[in-house]
Amino acid sequence: ALILYPVGYSVYYSFTDFQGFGSADFVGFANYVALTQDPFFWRALQNTLIILVVSIVVLVPGSFGLALLLHNRLPGAGAMRALVFAPAIIAPILVGLIWVFLLDPKLGILSKVLVALGAPESLQLIGGDTFTPYSVALVFIWSSAGFAMTIFYAGRQMLPSDVMEAAELDGASGWQRVRFVIIPMMRETFAIAAVLLTTNVFKIFELVYVLTSGGPVHRSEVLVSYMYFVTFTNLQYGPGMALAVIVTLLGAIVSVGYLFIVRERKQA
Repeated sequence: ALILYPVGYSVYYSFTDFQGFGSADFVGFANYVALTQDPFFWRALQNTLIILVVSIVVLVPGSFGLALLLHNRLPGAGAMRALVFAPAIIAPILVGLIWVFLLDPKLGILSKVLVALGAPESLQLIGGDTFTPYSVALVFIWSSAGFAMTIFYAGRQMLPSDVMEAAELDGASGWQRVRFVIIPMMRETFAIAAVLLTTNVFKIFELVYVLTSGGPVHRSEVLVSYMYFVTFTNLQYGPGMALAVIVTLLGAIVSVGYLFIVRERKQA
């Protein structure tokens, strides 16, 4: 009931013209049709998908490689694991504040360094038309690398040592053990990491709210931040709930699709 009620509540009001008070009249699919004609919705969807693709492409192999590196008995490996995981326990609002001082076009240290190296003074790493989703992806990667690394590290720890020893006795090199032994045995771990990261991307709100507040003119919105604007700033609860339903469905479709692909490859 704790899950079904809020979901059902959102679905119901997505088919109404509810404004937060008064009656809620049924309008059918009008809210969904209106969203398909809203350019800001498509911009938010585009930004979200860019962040998703960049984050998955970088985080999954990068965190896996980092987990393999830290799995070895290297000096200081424990301290390195703690250092990598530290950003994952920082509140997203604080993460956003930290990166504002790095990426802001006027105050950001990184922006000033890039301009000093020859980048145009009009460069906008956040708040512009081009680089904002990539900058948000960078911040998300920084804050999520430790979380993803922990998943892969735990998966690597669970692999039977006798299989690794047998591969080594057979003369397999380090790369061959990774390619033909470790990766096939950790497919489910890859799936879990990818699905969790996907759901986390579709939940991004605080980072965008602190970095750009979705501006200027909604150019840096993601789906959840735009849903917040529509629902609580414009007080359009019907369209806001429709957007919430779309966000939920998109996250579920991407996650289930990835799990299906992994399952098919495992059975092949």
